[in-house]
Amino acid sequence: SHDHDVFKMETIGDAWMGVTNICKDQSDHTKRIAEFAIDAIKAAEETLINEDDPAKGFVQVRIGFHSGPVLSNVVGSRNPKFSVFGDTVNTSSRMESNSLPGQIL
Repeated sequence: SHDHDVFKMETIGDAWMGVTNICKDQSDHTKRIAEFAIDAIKAAEETLINEDDPAKGFVQVRIGFHSGPVLSNVVGSRNPKFSVFGDTVNTSSRMESNSLPGQIL
């Protein structure tokens, strides 16, 4: 994510969410996230699930991304965290969950 200047929002289970154009102005934000998605698939295809048992194969990832408006804010008082909300977040989540391994929707 550092190479493409993608901001990691959170990890929930096996899902990783990152955003562009939210912490600073990035006129090429769509290109950044698309290139990040391509590089993430390449990295997964080169990463063994278990180095002691290569027969288990390589990591497979599904990726969904969407561009659009979001609402952002710090949520919580005991354990505050920066979060984003809105249809754009929901759409990208649905795209990821309906994607096939090794594909970007």
